[in-house]
Amino acid sequence: MATTRAPFLSSTYGAYYHSQVPQEDAELTRIGPGTPAGEYLRRFWQPVCYADELADVPVGLKILGEELVAFRDFSGRIGLVEAHCPHRGTSLEFGLVSERGIRCCYHGWLFDVDGTILETPGEPAGSTFKDRLCHGAYPVHEFQGIIFAYMGPPEEIPDFPILDTYERDGYRLMPGKRYDYPCNWLQILENAMDPVHASFLHTIVAGTQFTDEFGVIPNLDFMETPAGAISMGTRRVGDNVWVRTTECVLPNVQQIAPIWNDGKGPEEGLDGPMMTRWIVPRDDTSTMILELRHISDSEEREPAWWLDRDQMLPAQLPISDNFRDQQLQPSDYEAQVSQRSIAVHGLEHLGATDRGVTMFRRQLRRGIRGVQAGEGPGSLGTDENGHVSTFCIDTQVPLPPASNADEDTRQLRELGLRKAEEYISNPPHKS
Repeated sequence: MATTRAPFLSSTYGAYYHSQVPQEDAELTRIGPGTPAGEYLRRFWQPVCYADELADVPVGLKILGEELVAFRDFSGRIGLVEAHCPHRGTSLEFGLVSERGIRCCYHGWLFDVDGTILETPGEPAGSTFKDRLCHGAYPVHEFQGIIFAYMGPPEEIPDFPILDTYERDGYRLMPGKRYDYPCNWLQILENAMDPVHASFLHTIVAGTQFTDEFGVIPNLDFMETPAGAISMGTRRVGDNVWVRTTECVLPNVQQIAPIWNDGKGPEEGLDGPMMTRWIVPRDDTSTMILELRHISDSEEREPAWWLDRDQMLPAQLPISDNFRDQQLQPSDYEAQVSQRSIAVHGLEHLGATDRGVTMFRRQLRRGIRGVQAGEGPGSLGTDENGHVSTFCIDTQVPLPPASNADEDTRQLRELGLRKAEEYISNPPHKS
């Protein structure tokens, strides 16, 4: 499905020729039931909320364009059901969590976590009505403090994926914060394939939101992996070369290397992701971000704020409610939300630094079209333990500068590519 493009402007004062904005790339951005991307995303387990959100009252959700209600009944089982009662349409967000299931507040119909209708008060004695009808429900899986749901065809339910980074020696996982963005999911997700923005937005424009070393524009390379794609930013830091690799795991997962690294250590070293995060569409123009933080057993490894779940990742939300402050110190939030509620690809002019973005869009398109063709979404690469192999890694290599700048650029690029190839042939987090 080709995206209509606006005219390529090659003369000044030509905005008139851009006054008609092309349509968004619906194949990649629209996620409602029956849409190409929506059907693709539904073939994977998607996080819907944090486990500690499920208390004594239900939680109303909107996921992939569907209104849903999540709850944990008093026997400890988790349900994710269609929001509206099949009797008269009352929202189960006002339902009564029960010992078994959830009861509609309006007429008392009781639903089990799998959609079985257990009781229909008011129906005649001996009525078999409830035995001939089910309420819509989705299977769920609780993992490390996050509730995941599978919203695709029940006969095609996949195993719950375990990324190899979940079981790193010396690390534990902790649920993080939720972020809500009023824009389309894709323009948030593909940010991980754009390493230049970290050097410009997070350092030069908004001040040093990460470490000073991010201010160096890196040499760039991008590579497909069995699980998705990686971007490699290779920088010189004194006598070291620092290769920072971030990752998109299909269909909507980011793994981000630590933002507190600086590549200055005295010896060669490796560091995996600081977090795994899911970019989950609520609908076409609003998105929820959930994260698992990777916490080392060494207290000196991460800054104290990262160990506090109430603290957010820098640059994820506006620094203040004052619009002028946001203009002076924009972050990912402003940069992504201001692309329009759905970014229009037909107005983009992608360059060499955007190769990772175009690479990942092609991968998504292949998966989407595979589902449409009845071939399935494609398989993520797994190791002999059944873990999904991933490739987010920071590499720091002692390597003195070459005799001139051009030669040094060449050796930095060669080193970055060599490291990426090594990781793909021998996954760095393999257990």
